[in-house]
Amino acid sequence: MNPSSRRAPLWSIAGALAALAMLGWAFSRVDYHRLLDALRDANPWLVLMVPLSIVAEQLLRAWKWRQLLFALRPLPTLRLFGALMAGYFASILIPFGLSPFARSWLVARLEGLKMGAVLATVTIDRLIDGVVFTGFVAIVLVFAIFPDPTGNIRVGLTIGGAGSLILFILLLLSLARYDGLVAHLDSRIMRLVNRLPGRWIEPIQKVLLSFAEGIVWPRETWRSYAILLVSISIKLVAIMHFIWAGLAFGVLLQPLDYVFLIVFLGFLIILIRLLRIPGGFLLGAIFAFDLLGVPDALALAIVLLVQVSSLIVIACVGTFTLWRSGISLYELRLANATVQTGELDRVGPAHR
Repeated sequence: MNPSSRRAPLWSIAGALAALAMLGWAFSRVDYHRLLDALRDANPWLVLMVPLSIVAEQLLRAWKWRQLLFALRPLPTLRLFGALMAGYFASILIPFGLSPFARSWLVARLEGLKMGAVLATVTIDRLIDGVVFTGFVAIVLVFAIFPDPTGNIRVGLTIGGAGSLILFILLLLSLARYDGLVAHLDSRIMRLVNRLPGRWIEPIQKVLLSFAEGIVWPRETWRSYAILLVSISIKLVAIMHFIWAGLAFGVLLQPLDYVFLIVFLGFLIILIRLLRIPGGFLLGAIFAFDLLGVPDALALAIVLLVQVSSLIVIACVGTFTLWRSGISLYELRLANATVQTGELDRVGPAHR
């Protein structure tokens, strides 16, 4: 066994133990009497607005995705909404990987499309969201005022925002050239693929070619503007999750404080996924609220409300979509194994 492979679980265990220790320390600071009072006195109508705003965000996300898929096939927004939520649900239930693969597989499976092509639209969707996110980072750096005694948070946001913008633009430019790079079997990329072991050549060629089919920008000008405007709207609705949750417990911050919160948590989510830190989002959110002067008990109540609401929406809509589509967990596990072998398009129309 490779020594590095033996060390990997040890690092994972050490990271999990450190995260649990930090969670224990964070929970030890919470005033549970105040937490229970806040939960008991929460406004039920404002609590209800949190899951409704989560549904609204995902409906907007589904409509935006529809515009990117339109050139491949016009699909109803509600069907894509269900695929989004089922993808999130599947990625929670089984080690499917990232949710973009899950939702791409679901749409390809149900609509008879090539998964590589659907995945390309998801990739473009994510990159556009990334560029819009860097715009919110710029707003925070220029206009927001938040406690930062050491200056490390502002430096981190600056480096992260600038680096992300450069990366997203480079990736979008690469996608713009991608079609021409793989369109011919004698292209440079295909010649490199031909040097791989024989059993890998055909599946990888199919994936590359089908991915190119999905790199299609809407022809209508209004769709292009709509995609950008909806991307901005999605971030604003995401801010509303925390506004409604805060109001339910009597907490209201300044508008730019919520923008800072979304930006901070956005970078935090990326870091958590890379390092696989258990409870990292909860810890980071409490820390961010603490910076903004919100007591730990109320911060914990707000974050738990948002997280629990999200899980409830995902579980309800995701379960219904999988049941309505006749897709079992066994098929999801089979798709996961197929994706991991690189044969993406075998989980599309071939499984219908």
